[in-house]
Amino acid sequence: MVVSRISPDTGESLHSTFASRYATTSLPRFKMPDNSIPKEAAYQIINDELMLDGNPRLNLASFVTTWMEPECDRLIMAGINKNYVDMDEYPVTTELQNRCVNMIAHLFNAPIGEDDTAVGVGTVGSSEAIMLAGLAFKRKWQKKRKSEGKPYDKPNIVTGANVQVCWEKFATYFEVELKEVKLKEGFYVMDPVKAVEMVDENTICVAAILGSTLTGEFEDVKLLNELLTEKNKETGWDTPIHVDAASGGFVAPFLYPELEWDFRLPLVKSINVSGHKYGLVYAGVGWIVWRSKDDLREELIFHINYLGADQPTFTLNFSKGSSQIIAQYYQFIRLGFEGYKKIMENCRENTNALKEGIEKTGKFEVLSKDVGIPLVAFALKDSSKHTVFEISESMRRFGWIIPAYTMPPDAEHVEILRVVIREDFSRSLAERLVMDLGKVLVEMEGLKVASVIGEKSNYGVVAKKESATEMEREITTYWRNMVDRKKTSGVC
Repeated sequence: MVVSRISPDTGESLHSTFASRYATTSLPRFKMPDNSIPKEAAYQIINDELMLDGNPRLNLASFVTTWMEPECDRLIMAGINKNYVDMDEYPVTTELQNRCVNMIAHLFNAPIGEDDTAVGVGTVGSSEAIMLAGLAFKRKWQKKRKSEGKPYDKPNIVTGANVQVCWEKFATYFEVELKEVKLKEGFYVMDPVKAVEMVDENTICVAAILGSTLTGEFEDVKLLNELLTEKNKETGWDTPIHVDAASGGFVAPFLYPELEWDFRLPLVKSINVSGHKYGLVYAGVGWIVWRSKDDLREELIFHINYLGADQPTFTLNFSKGSSQIIAQYYQFIRLGFEGYKKIMENCRENTNALKEGIEKTGKFEVLSKDVGIPLVAFALKDSSKHTVFEISESMRRFGWIIPAYTMPPDAEHVEILRVVIREDFSRSLAERLVMDLGKVLVEMEGLKVASVIGEKSNYGVVAKKESATEMEREITTYWRNMVDRKKTSGVC
């Protein structure tokens, strides 16, 4: 059916199908168009352009959730027109946020009673959460320095060079020096010993990462707490720890419950976590939780009353949607501890299956650890023939988005690929990924052989044309056999 109407100005019949003039007109890019168009045409035009985006489910670069249950999708749409900041108008949504904060605080072993209220807030993501945590540390440090009559104009934070860029943003935006512990080949997380050595009287906190973006590895927060406790005793300082658990906060409690990284360690004063990563919610929600009220200064909390009642707020932005808060609460009560644990176990099993397949190629060295976020980080054993960047580009032909990147200082020469395993990445997808990776390797090796054959021919040496074909047949047969062996494993 053709949807159309008559323009009152021109009398032109405006069709919203591909036969209309809108299919042959360039889209506005810099200026708002002068005239309106039918809603059907606007939808079709934009939807067609969006087809050129990558498939989110095959975006293995991102930690962010790309699938939720239809029931939660409906809740998200029902709450999409609610402004979260209107707490007096939407008291139930506010209550759901407070419930989430308390559940997360208990999950992270905060020292609060069963019926006590935890100190925390929902944020747009972990970037905002880290900004708020950093501000709390900075203000508390400044007040203490002022009371002691000491300079308070040169605060610093000690981190590893593997921190996410939001820490660099905080340091730049809020004038805090970022002192980074450099990495080295074979050790891609912050060294607690070196970190504590860099701590001085101006250090407002040491930031530890539970789940490095680079390799998924957990930093040793327990050792950091022990070393920093000793240094605080020797110096009289009280340097605290913040744990950036953006990726690992919803992994560690379910897979490694005995691992001590959270509020069980006395110096851990605040923790951030991304609800939109392994919290299993679509992009747009993070959380920050403090050990106690003493760790969040009252002067940072603003009180407003022009929305109908006194409302305390501690956020960098003001208005934001309520949908992701509602979705987070849905996941908590829908899945419970049991559900989250099962999902994380499935992710770990699929990670191990993918790791095994990658290792069997014989071409890669796996750099990620067994304990950490469900991901596989791997590097070429020999990058003289082709690079990880070429492999990443070639894998896009099959729809896979796999990031290739270099490590931070002092390991810039290490180039790696990384595949993040999310809830919606099944065993069958893992097997397909390995097969497609095998195809890419065959093609690259074939191109190399063809190049070598051409070089030899120039010198009067004629190579057999079957060499590249035989090699391709051999590798393809290997992958088919491996997939056949995996068929009994089922799909997660």
